[in-house]
Amino acid sequence: MPADTISNDVGLIRAGIAYRKRLDLLFGLLGIAALALGMLTIAALFTDMMIDGWQRLRPEFFTNFPSRRAAGAGILSAWVGSLLVMVVTAAMAVPLGVAAGIWLEEYAPKHWITDVVEININNLAGVPSIIYGLLALGLFVYTFHLGQTIRTAGLTLALLILPMVIVATREAIRSIPQMIREGAYALGATKWQTVQHHILPYSMPGILTGVIIGMARAIGETAPIVTIGALTFIAFLPPAPISETLPYINFEWLKAPFTVMPIQIFSWTSRPEAAFQQNAAAAGAVLVAMTLAMNGLAIWLRYRLRKNINW
Repeated sequence: MPADTISNDVGLIRAGIAYRKRLDLLFGLLGIAALALGMLTIAALFTDMMIDGWQRLRPEFFTNFPSRRAAGAGILSAWVGSLLVMVVTAAMAVPLGVAAGIWLEEYAPKHWITDVVEININNLAGVPSIIYGLLALGLFVYTFHLGQTIRTAGLTLALLILPMVIVATREAIRSIPQMIREGAYALGATKWQTVQHHILPYSMPGILTGVIIGMARAIGETAPIVTIGALTFIAFLPPAPISETLPYINFEWLKAPFTVMPIQIFSWTSRPEAAFQQNAAAAGAVLVAMTLAMNGLAIWLRYRLRKNINW
């Protein structure tokens, strides 16, 4: 082959490599710009809320009930209600979601019924939250007569994040190398022993990340909670979960009426007074901080658990 032909081919290859490197650089710069735009938008909104509501972020704001007087209003019933609703949501969605993900990935036979189930789970993850609210209203409130209570709200949000937990569990399990299963089977372990001692521990970082991200979404949902009839003004707390008499556990709080942080913020933003707008900004900052804290916890847990895993 002539030397000039080889030289031309090498030049074309170098030109192609240089062109692809420029495309890679351009794509990286676009990604950084998109990330910076999103982060700056969140930072600007959060800073604006902090500026508007900074004067209200005092201890009394967290220990006072809502009031018609903006200066004395607080978020006690709202943040307690959010906490209790999240407890019910986690207690229902996490075990069911993780168990469903394990069954679909490790035990379910591969046929068209399983395919239909998988398709529906993936589709349910994208259904608008208001649909879950309407479903809960007809099912839990009117059919099962559970009332407009904490347990109804928890079950509603559990339905909302259940597909997310299932999908996160399945993706985490799929990331486990097949050689770990084969090694466990070769040593005489049963399928459940393999899942219990190998699959679950190794996939736990991904599962916990999906669970906490789902919980972070649930804590900020308003539409399904409004649909099932959450109160916009409540000046009392549910009964304490722990009692002084046997069996020392009280479940009456599950039947109590409730409000949550998004509902409280909505109630204050609907009032024209500037003082209530400051309250709403302060409550919004608290809710954003809670959500960011949950996402930060997910990142920290994933890092720690992955660090402790020895393949």
